[in-house]
Amino acid sequence: MNDKKNQSNDAMTEAVVDLRSALKLLAATPGQLKTTRVPVDPLAELAGIYRYIGAGTPVMPPTREGPAMLFENVKGYDIPVVTGVLASRKRVAMLLGSTVERLPHVLIEALKQPVPPRMFTGQTAPCQEVVHNEPVDILKILPAPTNTELDAGPFFTMGLIRAEDPETGESDVTIHRLCVQGSDLLTVYFVPGRHIDQFRIKAEKKGKPLPISINIGLDPAVYLAACFEEPTTPLGFDELSIAGSIRGNAVELVNSVSVNAKSIANAEIVLEGEILPHERMREDANTNTGNAMPEFPGYMGEAKPSLPVVKIKAITHRKNPILQTIVGPGLEHCNLAGIPTEASIMRLVEASMPGRLLNVYAHPSGGGKYLAIMQFKKASISDEGRQRQAALAAFIAFSELKHVILVDEDVDIYDTNDVLWAMTTRFQGDVSAVFIPGVRCHPLDPSQSPDFSPSIGAVGVSCKTIFDCTVPFSLRKHFTRAPFREVDITRFLKEEDE
Repeated sequence: MNDKKNQSNDAMTEAVVDLRSALKLLAATPGQLKTTRVPVDPLAELAGIYRYIGAGTPVMPPTREGPAMLFENVKGYDIPVVTGVLASRKRVAMLLGSTVERLPHVLIEALKQPVPPRMFTGQTAPCQEVVHNEPVDILKILPAPTNTELDAGPFFTMGLIRAEDPETGESDVTIHRLCVQGSDLLTVYFVPGRHIDQFRIKAEKKGKPLPISINIGLDPAVYLAACFEEPTTPLGFDELSIAGSIRGNAVELVNSVSVNAKSIANAEIVLEGEILPHERMREDANTNTGNAMPEFPGYMGEAKPSLPVVKIKAITHRKNPILQTIVGPGLEHCNLAGIPTEASIMRLVEASMPGRLLNVYAHPSGGGKYLAIMQFKKASISDEGRQRQAALAAFIAFSELKHVILVDEDVDIYDTNDVLWAMTTRFQGDVSAVFIPGVRCHPLDPSQSPDFSPSIGAVGVSCKTIFDCTVPFSLRKHFTRAPFREVDITRFLKEEDE
């Protein structure tokens, strides 16, 4: 027993710098990584298995929070596939050397002291140990999974796109869904307003392609940093500098081998290519399913009728690469989107009312984007009403947020039962709900349609709502929770592995 504990502690002290070191840490920690050699089909079966192992809400039940899973024997390929690396807040905290409660604070601290990326100075970057030049056949090299049998096709769902503004040279990194459409073609879906799409539009107006790198299999800190959005990270802010700050070491970049773009040097796999000007393709052109893939709200995404096309010029990878994917919807997407959302909200609220907002949780039922639970402390009667100001600030900090639930400091925001208890005993619908109709939200919520409510003028517009489940300060004495004695329970519990 002691030997096992010591091995685990030693592994935890090792630095996480890339996907491989992250998996090494998870493998040394009981219950955090499941590895299988059983042959698995990347077409729907891989995702179908992980649904039961650890995908989590909002995947359709039965599902659960569980370990990450490494599929070492993917049919037709000699490249393994890993999923669920970030599908647990406890696992994310471990990989960032933090605690569950401190995760948004870690990101806030990194935002304050960014460490810009630097160029790789060695001879051969890890991501370029093996190079496949044109002509390439994507699916003969890489096992891109298909989440369901209704998908538009195989998708890369953890492909971090990096590009530069063709006019200013400013860079950006973001994750977008990428559907394989041909031997060397992908389509990419941009939610309107995304920075790389703005770069693409600028290049297209000049009739030029936009060079990009698609980086797969990365340090978890890089993926989390890349999921910040405006106004926290405005156009021109390099999110890789947040990851550099988290690790205390700059993210290294390397010039791509086939296009004028930079790749992340320690990525497992990089697809180099160009977004072609004036080229469009229907997302389900090869399948005619009408669907894209499962999206974070829990529903099948609609196949888009006209998407930008990426022509892949080269594929590079490490020796014995690992392809990283995400089963969406699920906890992994919730954490990727939600933890940066929490940090953005806390950062803005703290600036306007210091010490009042104790913590924020982007609940997985909202896909990490639509629902935030905010723990607010009222220090005096003059704080009454400020909790709602904090909620309004949250909508400013993250425009895609739809619902805010406000609770007091004695409520565990990570325990849904406790939050619903607060909503049941500290909420009256006619006075505790605040409705803000006609506000732009996010286009993937199917309820945001004029067909759902006459108050909605256009698709993507929503009625944002504040559920104020805090106790009025003047009534606090009537809402004191039953006090139990604080005790040390360890002497009453048998130690595991004794």
